[in-house]
Amino acid sequence: MTPAYATFGEVAAERRIASAPLSHVSIELGHLYMEDFQAGPDRLREQFRQVAPWAETMRRSWQSRVPGGRARVSTCFLIDDYFSRFSTPAELVPMVLEAAAECDLTIDYLARESACAEADGVMLARLVEDRLVTDPPAGSDGSRPPVTETGWLCNGTRSPYSGAVQAMGSARRWEPPAQNAKRRHSIFVDVELWDTDSRGRTWSCPFLAAVWQLLRLGLIRNEGELPVRPKPRGASFPSEWDDLPAIVQLNPAAAPFSAYSTLSVLSSRFLPVELAVRTILSQVFVDAQVLGQVADRSGGEGIRLPDELVDRISYVFLGA
Repeated sequence: MTPAYATFGEVAAERRIASAPLSHVSIELGHLYMEDFQAGPDRLREQFRQVAPWAETMRRSWQSRVPGGRARVSTCFLIDDYFSRFSTPAELVPMVLEAAAECDLTIDYLARESACAEADGVMLARLVEDRLVTDPPAGSDGSRPPVTETGWLCNGTRSPYSGAVQAMGSARRWEPPAQNAKRRHSIFVDVELWDTDSRGRTWSCPFLAAVWQLLRLGLIRNEGELPVRPKPRGASFPSEWDDLPAIVQLNPAAAPFSAYSTLSVLSSRFLPVELAVRTILSQVFVDAQVLGQVADRSGGEGIRLPDELVDRISYVFLGA
């Protein structure tokens, strides 16, 4: 009888990691709240008039870096339908597109902020939560609950909490918080990632914005697959936000949605939010194979990307 032999293989060798199409840069032309839309088309036109010169500057910068000036540049626009909902896609999206066109801007992709929490049946925010690797300060003793329990993430050592003082005991001396990688003086950041109530968990704006940046950088995978792919626009826009795809490709000729780098042109009121975003992203562990794919492709084009994810993200903050 022929002997049977067990066959073994490396799990890593069997893993298939999908590759994301990548532009050189993804330019976010706006991220407005519902009160901005309620202010009407003039508010949108004001936003786009301020954005246009910066978008053109970034486009030219990449054209000068890429041989032949053939830079792949895509634009996107994020609508907040997570914390509040106003009007309908059928009414709102055409207004946004018209205001952008009047300022000589083309929006290639439109995305819903709620899709950063869940899209196409995939819990994107949970995927990123599972990738958090907190940065423990020196001398940590593990007494503080992990971020996955508290929903709070920081970049250093919090001020100690002494609690109730026992009889004959002495209160612990106050100590200031301290940033882990400070330059002489600390800039301590403590970010709330979510809160909960009777309806369940509500993700914070900074955490959803961190998911948004990872999507734009093409660095999120779900069991090796891309969790969200842009869908072409239909003949008309739906009357319900939940019926609008997570990411809609408005321009059929657009370069890929995800990119090696991102630029977000935002109101200055987003500055504290984006500081929190960078704090979160500095503690997200991205799959090494995904990072390797991006590095190989960018290297093949003669483009060296920063090792740190936060250094692939740039901003322009406009007056409020």
